[in-house]
Amino acid sequence: MIDLALFVGRVLLVALLFLFLFAVMRTGIGLVKGQNRKSDNWTVTVEHGPKELRGLKIAVNGPVVVGRAPGADIVIAASYVSGRHARFTRLAENLLIEDLGSTNGTAVNGETIGGPVQLEDGDTVSIGDVSLLVRLQ
Repeated sequence: MIDLALFVGRVLLVALLFLFLFAVMRTGIGLVKGQNRKSDNWTVTVEHGPKELRGLKIAVNGPVVVGRAPGADIVIAASYVSGRHARFTRLAENLLIEDLGSTNGTAVNGETIGGPVQLEDGDTVSIGDVSLLVRLQ
């Protein structure tokens, strides 16, 4: 009788172990599939500014720095632009812009910003006479 109880206990333990592993695999596969689903894509397009930059469109998947320095993602070679002027940052599904302590400031829809600002689809970011259009696609 004890042998039968031990055998049933072992079978039950193995069955529970397989159910647990199946649940873990299912969750892992769901997370991987979730990464492939189309998420919100934010883009920044240069609308007005130097001729060589007009029409430039950048997808914002990580931080995008705008400035005069060669290491910036969007380089604006003008004296009114600081080396690292402003930064676009994704925060979950939102897009933020922050001025990085520039001398001449950054504006969103004509309003000068003092700290990080959450952007909406269709907002215009101005750095001097350069206008960047923010789009959610």
